[in-house]
Amino acid sequence: MKRRRECGIIIEAATGRYGKISRRPCGMEAAYFRRITMKAALVIMAAGLGSRYGGNKQVDGVGPQGEMLMEYSIYDAVRAGFTKVVFIIKPDMRELMDRLWGDRTLITKTGEPLEVCYAMQDFTSIPDYYTIPAGRTKPFGTAHAILCCADTVKEPFAIINADDYYGHNAFFEIRRHLASARAGEYAMTAYLLENTLSKNGTVSRGVCETENGYLKKVTEVTKIAPDGSCELGGKKVVLPGDTPVSMNLWGLTTDIFDILKEEYKKFLSTANLSKDEFFIPSVISKAVDTGRASVRVFKNTDKWYGITYREDLQEVKDAIGGYIHDGMYKDL
Repeated sequence: MKRRRECGIIIEAATGRYGKISRRPCGMEAAYFRRITMKAALVIMAAGLGSRYGGNKQVDGVGPQGEMLMEYSIYDAVRAGFTKVVFIIKPDMRELMDRLWGDRTLITKTGEPLEVCYAMQDFTSIPDYYTIPAGRTKPFGTAHAILCCADTVKEPFAIINADDYYGHNAFFEIRRHLASARAGEYAMTAYLLENTLSKNGTVSRGVCETENGYLKKVTEVTKIAPDGSCELGGKKVVLPGDTPVSMNLWGLTTDIFDILKEEYKKFLSTANLSKDEFFIPSVISKAVDTGRASVRVFKNTDKWYGITYREDLQEVKDAIGGYIHDGMYKDL
């Protein structure tokens, strides 16, 4: 059996164990074969303007050689078995992304090169009878971002924010779920609130309510202070540190696009297009309420890192440096 190491993973060559199958795999062997051969995409939302941070925060370097934060997510996702990456960007970011990503090639667990695609998040999907207010330059939000890649994504997929570090464990859990997920069987990773706060200012988080390992509801809570305090229902409260929150790491099947199209029409007809946003947690929560989807929740106690404010950058660099020192990304 010929073997080679790619991206920190042992890859069996075409002449290896499953290169020529003389019989149909069964049992655990069949399950393993499905996991390593099923295609799955990682969709990276990178079109946000980063207004609080300033500039295109998603492409600022955090690694020792200027590596982008999302490069570590891609590396972890490839190790977990993802076979494709889709960057959702603004049209004016394409040249920048070509320069940053270049012609690099990562080898997936199937032994094939990682497929790289781009989807543009702009206002071209707006019907002509809607008028975008002159001052609106910010995209319509995360649900709109996912809708923009409908023509590109034809396989089960995970979505992440480009400016977040999720830890490698999360990608393995989501990838295993997608390997057997049927239409409407979604998943998400929930982090502890205390592991996601910024000491440099307030943040918004999707606070999750769960039951028997599945999501019941996600509530968007804004202006959460470093100590967990915020305003709910007109009252100031302090959220417990172990409150599960969504950081937009979702595992989805392609039926979500039909749901998004339906909800997008409703959004356009009722929203204030000068400022409102179309959020993926709200769409998924409604799908759960109406019985169109279920969401398995993987609770993760790892530390999450992100760049909300410019002052967050050094903490992220230090964390990544520590992981590199420990050998986690030695061949990135």
